Amino acid sequence: MTDAPGAEKARGRRRGRPPGTESGDTRRRILTAAREEFSERGYEKTSVRGIAKAAGVDAALVHHYFGTKEHVFEAAVEVAFAPALKIRDEVVQGPLDGVGERLTRMFFGLWENPVTRPPLLAIVRSAVNNESAAAVFRRLIATQLLRRVADRLDLPDADLRAELAAAQLVGIAMIRYVIKIEPLATADAEQIIARVAPVVQGHLTGP
Repeated sequence: MTDAPGAEKARGRRRGRPPGTESGDTRRRILTAAREEFSERGYEKTSVRGIAKAAGVDAALVHHYFGTKEHVFEAAVEVAFAPALKIRDEVVQGPLDGVGERLTRMFFGLWENPVTRPPLLAIVRSAVNNESAAAVFRRLIATQLLRRVADRLDLPDADLRAELAAAQLVGIAMIRYVIKIEPLATADAEQIIARVAPVVQGHLTGP
């Protein structure tokens, strides 16, 4: 049976690169599906085929936009960290004697937000279980956030100080949001910030 006029072209459009403004929507749909898949399944059990199915596209289209699974994960991580990067300069550029509180408040603000928490969970869970995911996580944290903080400190051990501050925050996030150990899991966020911020400040600017 002969296809109707334009049928072949329509099939090619669905499986290939969408024209015009469709491409941006398709890319966002793939990233949304990727974050959900990584969050639910972790890095190891997530596949490009599974992401494509969840996004309603062909797997070849995922490879077209992002390449490998690691690159899809990295793109999803960057999107998840976008809110932090938007306010990063405000955190870093203010007075140094308050950088600990600003950094801590920014960090827990992202985790407490129901919109940004799921992709962060996906990132942390995947990074814990897979070295490729962990490498992406480390690279983004080091390049986009820690280096900015370290540059502001102007101290010989600035990189170590920034990493210790990050370890403090990520460790608490693991216990509160991933492992969910009580009473930390349900403690008031402001109470946590009040207790943790001075410790983070100490790592960054203390003796």
